[in-house]
Amino acid sequence: MPQHDPVPGSIRTRFLRILRLGALFSIAIAAIAVILVAKGGDQIRIHMLIATALGVGLSVLMGIALMALMFLSSQSGHDERAADHQQFKDNE
Repeated sequence: MPQHDPVPGSIRTRFLRILRLGALFSIAIAAIAVILVAKGGDQIRIHMLIATALGVGLSVLMGIALMALMFLSSQSGHDERAADHQQFKDNE
């Protein structure tokens, strides 16, 4: 059974830094989306603007977080160890 490696501090620090920058970026994108929706029509209600801001902002932030995890996982070498089929054949 594979041993669980704890997440090194440097990877966690890099992920949190990327996430902070991503949060600023997603706030900016959500603000642009709200402005565009507000300019779009006469019957714009506050509920629609709040839903737009939350939907766009959280979607962008989720995409940034998942891509950051994928890049950091690839750089740490966990992907190569997980896909090393020769190691499993040698253990059998």
